[in-house]
Amino acid sequence: MMRRLVLLVALLVPAAASAKVLNVEFEFTPFTGDKVKSDRVETVPGNARVYINNIPVSENSIDKHEVMVLFEDREVAPAVWVPVGSLGPVVRRGKNTIRVEFEPADARAPYRAELRWAIVNDQTTTTGDAGSGTSTNQSGEGVDAKQAKGKVVFEHEFTADFATDRPWHHYAAVAALGDADRKALTELASQRTELFKPDFAKFYALLKQNPQLDIASMRKAGCAEKAYAAGVRMEVAPAEKIEMVTTGGPAVVVQSSAGKLYAPPKPAAFDKIKGDDAQMCASVALFTAYPPRLVVVHSPSGAWEVVQ
Repeated sequence: MMRRLVLLVALLVPAAASAKVLNVEFEFTPFTGDKVKSDRVETVPGNARVYINNIPVSENSIDKHEVMVLFEDREVAPAVWVPVGSLGPVVRRGKNTIRVEFEPADARAPYRAELRWAIVNDQTTTTGDAGSGTSTNQSGEGVDAKQAKGKVVFEHEFTADFATDRPWHHYAAVAALGDADRKALTELASQRTELFKPDFAKFYALLKQNPQLDIASMRKAGCAEKAYAAGVRMEVAPAEKIEMVTTGGPAVVVQSSAGKLYAPPKPAAFDKIKGDDAQMCASVALFTAYPPRLVVVHSPSGAWEVVQ
């Protein structure tokens, strides 16, 4: 029996050694119920914020509903799923830190929360005998569980050698912002709204910085033009509501203290865009150009740049 196990390990080691890491995935769930005795538990309503390297990447509203408890290790189905590989330039090649902050709707009620993680590889590993074995492309699974009441915070370090190394990742950290910096960043945020106007050349040039968008098709479809004709406009938050937050690294977050940094003054104008495809195209274009917040860096030349 021992010889058979050694042979199995020997066969698996070369594949594991040559496997390439494609992604790191995180799952977060706050819940009540006994996951050991029951196949279902209830999620706890509240708000979960996710940060990568102190940069906010998502805000998730969690409702109360039943979720399943899966597999032999009693894994609770996720309320929030974070595939790191889809988060773009905020993820650095090498060491990173994820932080999840959860605030329940009822700060007095006790609950349990779990943060799970796993590495996703480009090869599968098989264990067990023929007919009863299991295969997986995941490794390095782990979980951090806490009993909580009120706000709970999870932090976990991970390595992302699959991430694209960008020049700004190596810029000097921004420790503090002066009045001139704050004025420049407020103007930078405001000037961005001026790109959304005929002939839209600068607007599409801005979108072109996102490699996931098919700009030629969007221009042909007239996404921006149809939205503008329907009365859609974008406004930046008032200057007194704009705040800048340092992250301990080169990135600075420009956001609004009262919600999103950019918003349409007349949201109903989107309904005047004719056709579901045109509405979707316009929504994607405008959300890409005008995200809830901007991440900016200070280049060696002295200019502030938006991270794309």
